[in-house]
Amino acid sequence: MAKGTIRLADVAKAAGVSQGTASNVFNRPEVVREEVREHVLETAKRLGYAGPSLTGRLLRAGKVNAIGVAAVEPIAYFFNDPWARALLAAVSRVCDASGTGLALVSAKDRQTVDWNIKSALVDGFILLCVEGGEKLVQLTRERQLPFIALALNDEDPSIPSISVDNVGGAAVAARHLAELGHRRFGVLATELSDDNVGPVGIAEIERGIYSTSRNRALGYWQALEAFGIGREDVPIYETLNDKPSVEAGLNYLFSLPEPPTAILAMSDNIALLAINWLRARGLSVPQDVSVIGFDGVPEGGMVEPGLTTMAQPFAEIAERAVQAVLHDAVPAEREMIGVTLIVRGSTAAPRPDRI
Repeated sequence: MAKGTIRLADVAKAAGVSQGTASNVFNRPEVVREEVREHVLETAKRLGYAGPSLTGRLLRAGKVNAIGVAAVEPIAYFFNDPWARALLAAVSRVCDASGTGLALVSAKDRQTVDWNIKSALVDGFILLCVEGGEKLVQLTRERQLPFIALALNDEDPSIPSISVDNVGGAAVAARHLAELGHRRFGVLATELSDDNVGPVGIAEIERGIYSTSRNRALGYWQALEAFGIGREDVPIYETLNDKPSVEAGLNYLFSLPEPPTAILAMSDNIALLAINWLRARGLSVPQDVSVIGFDGVPEGGMVEPGLTTMAQPFAEIAERAVQAVLHDAVPAEREMIGVTLIVRGSTAAPRPDRI
């Protein structure tokens, strides 16, 4: 008999004991007499039986005490993207406090992520839906495990999700700059449509497929209209939230006849890239150009000047998400959490000669 086909029943038969006794040797050894236990273990070793499957045991128990954090991105995304890194750190702290395991379920290839989600040994999922959210939701629903979506771009109310107030947060960001005296703005947007980069107009923004970016643009517009600044007066450049596209956006904004005195960045990552680009061109932040981000990642407080931003409550989001998945208590409807303005050194009143 090949070793790979050895079962517990084979060990019991070869050792001359019942299958229940053989099972107790591996699962409840304290209830088996020492000489019987040693005989069964020796028989199992001789036959090449390594013991019952831990995976099977956990699945039969119904709980594995672990959650999966899933994204349609390469595994490096969890460590390279500041927002994903901050969120994962917050989720890890909650899991550590409760002794819960954590699995990263990630793949850029859609077929691979399909397999990874279907095979992950977890009790449920936290889905990072910045990209490919509809695919993640579909696959997770097929697993019939509890899940909660974060940064969901689909406004379907039947999908359990936790989101931040993108409209309200963006409005606060724009109002902060306008109250400082800025009247010339440029927006560096996160994706509105798949893989699009470049200047976008009002109509393109309104029909964008990603609601996070749409809603942040709407919030900017709403706040600036109160200061007499129309939507058509605010140039918006769509980026991929990476260095090449952000730098292309800055080249565009600062080639305009009236370049901005303030940058509204839809992510802290974009804002930090913008600060580096401005410095490299001899422009001072905030004396020449003010920059405000959105997310509240730790890196924003480590640069000089510190980044003014709209901070997401990562700890609260992580606590709610982990507890909802672990206790199969996902919200029946979408939950929205507010964001907080953190004022640091990257924003200030514009120079009088630039108003």
